[in-house]
Amino acid sequence: MENNGERFVEDQYIIKEDDFVVLRRGDVYKAVQIQKKRKIIFEKQWFFLDNAIGELYGTTFDVVSGGSLHPRKAKRAEVSAEIKEAGMDNRNIVDDGKSQKLTRDDIETLKEQGLKGQEIVQQLVENSTTFRDKTEFAQEKYIKKKKKKYESAITILKPSARIMALMYHGREPGKICYLRYDTLAQMLTLGNVHAGSKVLVFETCAGLVLGAVMERMGGYGSVIQMYPGGGPARAATDSFGFPPRFQQTLHEFPLCKVSALLAGTLSLDEEAKGAAGEASSQPGAALGDREEGRAEDMETRATEPESENKEKERAKESKAQEKKAKMEERRKKLSAAAALLEGRNADGLLIASRFQPCSVLLSLLKLVAPSRPFVVYCQYREPLIECYSKLRELGGVINLRLSETWLRQYQVLPNRTHPVLLMSGAGGYLLSGTTIECDPSPASGSQRPDEPTAKRRKLHASEG
Repeated sequence: MENNGERFVEDQYIIKEDDFVVLRRGDVYKAVQIQKKRKIIFEKQWFFLDNAIGELYGTTFDVVSGGSLHPRKAKRAEVSAEIKEAGMDNRNIVDDGKSQKLTRDDIETLKEQGLKGQEIVQQLVENSTTFRDKTEFAQEKYIKKKKKKYESAITILKPSARIMALMYHGREPGKICYLRYDTLAQMLTLGNVHAGSKVLVFETCAGLVLGAVMERMGGYGSVIQMYPGGGPARAATDSFGFPPRFQQTLHEFPLCKVSALLAGTLSLDEEAKGAAGEASSQPGAALGDREEGRAEDMETRATEPESENKEKERAKESKAQEKKAKMEERRKKLSAAAALLEGRNADGLLIASRFQPCSVLLSLLKLVAPSRPFVVYCQYREPLIECYSKLRELGGVINLRLSETWLRQYQVLPNRTHPVLLMSGAGGYLLSGTTIECDPSPASGSQRPDEPTAKRRKLHASEG
């Protein structure tokens, strides 16, 4: 048993075919799926991932001629060891573009000869007339810049919430509403997301928040995704590469049917009728096509055989049956999600959307059990202020808190530790709180709720 457990743990860290992975080169990330003989283009370079199968996650590969990957062996820095001479300052260095003796054609010739990135960087250092006049810090910066340009090293990482957030925030931040990874971590913490809980998620961040919640829960519990429009968007969730048991905990429910669910008027028969109506409309259309086909056959009976018409009819009927089966499966999913929501005992609510959050928050809070947390993310502060004021007016929540997440990255190097010059200026805003059970007992009609108790008694005494 112990050997089987160790083997299962080891398999989690081994790259296998059809796995979803994240490629990293410097600060650039890209999510792909491991498939044999599939050409991958990343950072203006193409290669195949066949040789990565069987290696460990976190391995760095060199792209060699032919697009194949070779695992890189750990080596000590050779160029930095040879640097002995350095100038006192850079005041006399003029950047006129003539300090490098090697031309672009010479560099391309070196690449054709099979020289690797480390060797090309060594040639650039030796043929630079101003390299030894630079300070030690400037030399390291020069080498780092040339390595980033000429070394074709690719690192394969296992997808995680942090890596996926970094990838989307660096490449397409608009798709995730500019949600930064530290803000996402704050949402998971304030929402008390843990294994075995029932969490409601409403987001328009390409499935990033949903994937982070599923990763935190570890395949235990229930996640109900509330989605607008025709269907949920899960591009980032699919890139996590969750196993099938994780998918069994995921449910979906349309936002437009929440009001009907709360009112008790949700009818799954309407969904079934809609499915049957759409499916039945297909055979009707097929009958019309048959009549047109028969009319055409009367004219072109000599050229078109009857067997082709029968094949077309069979294809249309099979399509209608497939559509009917899909609608039936959708109805079953809707029924399962509705059964989870009818108890109104969700353990948490997370909202991260580009829509106005106030109306969505007020409706979904009715599905959350008392003494449970909720978190709302928005890129701007004003929509959350509206939610804050509305919740204070209606009641039913405590510990309301509107906060702004802020992150500052530092460069930590000998004698030059300082904040990074280029960094994100804003990480959005979070509104968090805890639900409570409201007291349904109404106040007496003869009393004015805005007046103090002592004043009411005095008024009653004077009236008597």
